[in-house]
Amino acid sequence: MTSRPEGTQLPVVLLSHRGPVSFGRDEAGRRTASRGAGGLVTALTGLMSDLPDAVWVCAASSEEDAAVAAEHDGGAVEVALEPEPRLLDQDGEDGSGVRLRLVEVEQQAHDDFYTVIANPLLWFLQHGMYGLALAPVLTKREHAAWNDGYVAVNRLFADAVVSEVQARGGRALVMLHDYHFYLVARKVREQCPGAVVSFFLHIPWPGPDAWRVLPPAWREAVLDGLLGNDVVAFHTEGFARNFLLTCQELLGLPVDLEAMTVRVGDREVAARHYPISIDVEAMRALAASPEVTEHAGQLRAAFCGGDRQLILRVDRTDPSKNIVRGFEAFATLLEDHPELVGRVSFLALLQPSRQDVPEYADYLAEIGAIVARVNAALRLVEDQALAVAAYTVCDVLMVNALADGMNLVAKEAVVVNTRESVLALSENTGAHQELGPFAVTLHPFDIQQQADALHEALTMGRDLRRARRQAAARVVEENDIAKWLSAQLNDLGVHFAAERVRPPGPA
Repeated sequence: MTSRPEGTQLPVVLLSHRGPVSFGRDEAGRRTASRGAGGLVTALTGLMSDLPDAVWVCAASSEEDAAVAAEHDGGAVEVALEPEPRLLDQDGEDGSGVRLRLVEVEQQAHDDFYTVIANPLLWFLQHGMYGLALAPVLTKREHAAWNDGYVAVNRLFADAVVSEVQARGGRALVMLHDYHFYLVARKVREQCPGAVVSFFLHIPWPGPDAWRVLPPAWREAVLDGLLGNDVVAFHTEGFARNFLLTCQELLGLPVDLEAMTVRVGDREVAARHYPISIDVEAMRALAASPEVTEHAGQLRAAFCGGDRQLILRVDRTDPSKNIVRGFEAFATLLEDHPELVGRVSFLALLQPSRQDVPEYADYLAEIGAIVARVNAALRLVEDQALAVAAYTVCDVLMVNALADGMNLVAKEAVVVNTRESVLALSENTGAHQELGPFAVTLHPFDIQQQADALHEALTMGRDLRRARRQAAARVVEENDIAKWLSAQLNDLGVHFAAERVRPPGPA
């Protein structure tokens, strides 16, 4: 799908928490392999499949993942992703696949790292979800989780990345992903000064004051870790600017908001933005598949007959997705416009998320409680074919997130919808910067405004609906996942060229 630009022919070492494949056992005890979930995994899989000299480092997320890692002494294994995921060496095969290094993490350390610090603390902080009067509360438990979980696990993954870079002669393009791994780049730079190191953050980066929630030592460690990179990248220019301002205000570092750089000693670290997108061709192929077509027929029969209209949302049950307020806005819509009762349905396809984190489990209970009061259809499912079928038949797609790095649901729906649907999109999503001109904007804290916006969407003339959806689809088509990847690789190629003409400076 995407190849590196000329002049950047370096091996690639990629790190993300989730990997492209997870292993398990079926009822007969045979090893199984399933494709990793999530837009990030899908995007990165396309890149890694095109690079023969690449390795993907990720967490061993199951007991069988750990078993596979142990069988290979913790080293990388080669996996095929098409037509179905499998270990290439299971049958003595040699072939083109993805090299995968599964890092096993001791359970208590991973729990501290993931369910105490990464989620909810960093996630809530970066999505602006703390009220601050009562939360967060940082006790000995959180301090222990920071030291024994987040710091320790970042060190473990940094060691794995370093070993892969060193195995490639110390020169590699290192691509680190997301808020789980803020501390990794510093150690990679210290031990592999010849590497070109980049970091991509897939969630919002708030302004400097938000980071004062963390103890000074923690926030300084986060920033110091990120400043080990050559490029720190975000979905939007606003997030990139916030990062520079945070470095300026909390660390006292000089920044250039025109060049979008921060100076660290004799090094410059660039802050860049690359809006992530989707594989349009693959999404449309899925929408045309028999399974999706069957689901779409069932949904039309249930929700779209005659003059009936369907409002849809597709989300994880994450508090940042603002699901409860969305249901309240729908209830307000029907109160204000009783003529719509029986003519407009609200379908929510929700995937339960992070139920091992108390805040997420509590939020799912709140969702259940409001659904009992609101005339809406709720399905707790993880079914991509059903979600895509719903995209094709809905009249309005509601995305009212409190904050979102991007939101790929909005992009997926506009390229496959067949009913000229209206996108009702939160102003606090990264997607709004690209698709906002063609959407009905939602203010996520204002239930009345959201209800009024839903009414505007439902009553919009068909010609305007068509023009807006087609314009939004063109934006996604012209800025697809391949462009997201190639823009990063081109910029990293510039950094590589600059590094070739001078020795790497001290960290």
